[in-house]
Amino acid sequence: MTNVNTEKLSSARFAEATDAFVEVFTASVTFDQRMAMQDIEGSLAHAAMLKECGILTETEFQDIVRGLTEIGQDILDGRFDWSIKQEDVHMNIEARLTDLIGVAGKKLHTGRSRNDQVATDIRLYLRSEIREITRQLTRLQTAVLDQAERHADTIMPGFTHLQVAQPITFGHHLMAWFEMLARDRERLQDCNKRLNVMPLGAAALAGTSYPIDRELTAELLGFSRPSANSLDSVSDRDFAIEFTATASLIMMHLSRFSEELILWSSAQFDFIDIPDAFCTGSSIMPQKKNPDVPELVRGKAGRVTGHLVSLLMLMKSQPLAYNKDNQEDKEPLFDTVDTLINCLRAYADMVPRIGAKKDRMYQAAKRGFATATDLADYLVRKGMAFRDAHEAVGLAVRLGIDTGRDLSELTLAELQAFSPLIEADVFDSLTLEGSVSARSHVGGTAPDTVRKAVRAARQALA
Repeated sequence: MTNVNTEKLSSARFAEATDAFVEVFTASVTFDQRMAMQDIEGSLAHAAMLKECGILTETEFQDIVRGLTEIGQDILDGRFDWSIKQEDVHMNIEARLTDLIGVAGKKLHTGRSRNDQVATDIRLYLRSEIREITRQLTRLQTAVLDQAERHADTIMPGFTHLQVAQPITFGHHLMAWFEMLARDRERLQDCNKRLNVMPLGAAALAGTSYPIDRELTAELLGFSRPSANSLDSVSDRDFAIEFTATASLIMMHLSRFSEELILWSSAQFDFIDIPDAFCTGSSIMPQKKNPDVPELVRGKAGRVTGHLVSLLMLMKSQPLAYNKDNQEDKEPLFDTVDTLINCLRAYADMVPRIGAKKDRMYQAAKRGFATATDLADYLVRKGMAFRDAHEAVGLAVRLGIDTGRDLSELTLAELQAFSPLIEADVFDSLTLEGSVSARSHVGGTAPDTVRKAVRAARQALA
């Protein structure tokens, strides 16, 4: 293990040592060390800029690069000795750098503050994590498209109020999931635009008197530009809140998917089979197969939404500029990232292996008079006003309920009792296949339309 200087780098101002409890209470190194590699990345760019501006010599710069590279490797190898006394990831790395290279290590902090340093680290961290989140989201979207294409012809009941409404295809239902995820992807990309602005160089709050080149640092770190106002740069965490809001929307969508998977896998629906690898059994009931992954994802949606509320409350009453409150931004943010990535990964692994029970879906679509709207549309095409058609079909449905038959099982004579406009061709409109095929407009449930939607989605995702 390496040894870190235990004397605080910022302790000269104080006449007495920090209380032992307060030292632990105020330290963030136990969780912000997660940003260690981003901290090193930012420091390397900052040092390169200082050298180009003549603030560091070439020798000092090379010593800093050598020291930070060694520290980074120690961290990756688990050899770095983190110290509570140094409070946070930034001071731990700086203290160790000074141990390794001497005075040059103390010069690294020229022209910056921990305030702009941490704001930069968080942005670098989130930018990297958004790339991984997008990767997992793309895996899930691809899995949904594969299933939608496979089941473009699979008929199932569509629901409103969880009551059978109209027949649709399972592929069409899955493409609704895809559209939700596509909007989530767009929100992530949009969030990343505002995230990708560099605070470094704002220093504590007012900027710095050193002749720094913020445009150069931004270029080295891959930011679109440096931030426009030093006070705002270190004050706000709206970019973290926006990301967590986006994450909350993704989790809300995953929670809705989960609810449907849970219902569909129940004995009462029995529409799908969730692979055993994503389920667990009961400690007392040997027949049980519990959809634990969807249930847990549904539960974790509340956890992420809670983090969003936490961050909003964290910021709502803070005066400008930096306040210690902002130390509380990291744990909910980190947990949001972990939770979202894990849930997306679980779904991306699970969705390709979900099996659809086509016969069960088909039989369910035949119940609940799912083609009633088709009969009304048939009458409208024959010249009847829609409201009159609605009433006539309602009476036909009542007969079906009373006799325990679907509309397609009523005789032509029985149907004609509700309107003389009904002819023998009515039964073409009352089949499930006819119903879904008739909805062939853009966004409709017809099998060919679903296949076109899948092809377009694949091109957009590529």
